[in-house]
Amino acid sequence: MRCCRERRCTRRPVGSGTVHRLALFDLDGTLADRQAALSDALTCLCRSRALSPDAERWLRIELADRATVNDFARLRNAFTLKASAADLWEEYVDLMSSAVTCRPEVIEGLVRLRATAWTIGIITNGAGDIQRAKLAATGLDALVDGVAVSGDLEVRKPDLRLFQLAAAHCGANLADGGWMIGDNPTGDIGGGHQAGLRTIWLRGRPWPDGLPAAHHVVDDIADAIAILLNETE
Repeated sequence: MRCCRERRCTRRPVGSGTVHRLALFDLDGTLADRQAALSDALTCLCRSRALSPDAERWLRIELADRATVNDFARLRNAFTLKASAADLWEEYVDLMSSAVTCRPEVIEGLVRLRATAWTIGIITNGAGDIQRAKLAATGLDALVDGVAVSGDLEVRKPDLRLFQLAAAHCGANLADGGWMIGDNPTGDIGGGHQAGLRTIWLRGRPWPDGLPAAHHVVDDIADAIAILLNETE
């Protein structure tokens, strides 16, 4: 398992006369592999805290989609743990940021997008501290122009306000159009449609009835980046 690495976030100067297209990416399950990181982190946490098999099963079920410090308060009460919820959460955040990965070809694809005048943002649901720890650990924070985390802004995808804030943090405006790329049909694709963005869905989750289709459907984030790169040509 890798150690969490501190990285300095660099921002690209936007030159006058250059047209920058906006691409907003989801984080978990899109740019970063949350599920593999979650499995590793919970294995380490349960070993570190000598948690029972029942407590481990509880964690793997309750944290399958997302996690907050409140989940660890519930864990503490359910299994009468001595450690505070804050201490358990802090250890979990450290373990997740050490375990999370973003594949080299994805990093390279984002670098190519920036080199071809794309403005890149990340829009993610989740607690601010853990999402930003993942961004720093993977180096994604140095490759994007802006980040909007629901836990920091108290609004979640698919709410249009989070998309507006994500664009604003990138120095962009939704009125100028752009793309939303993610794996969640409702949050990413439905939210992207409401924001007036073109959408690319990473196939995997069940598609809800009545939700408008994504503009593109892919099986891998590298394929989504390739579509954006082709838009530049």
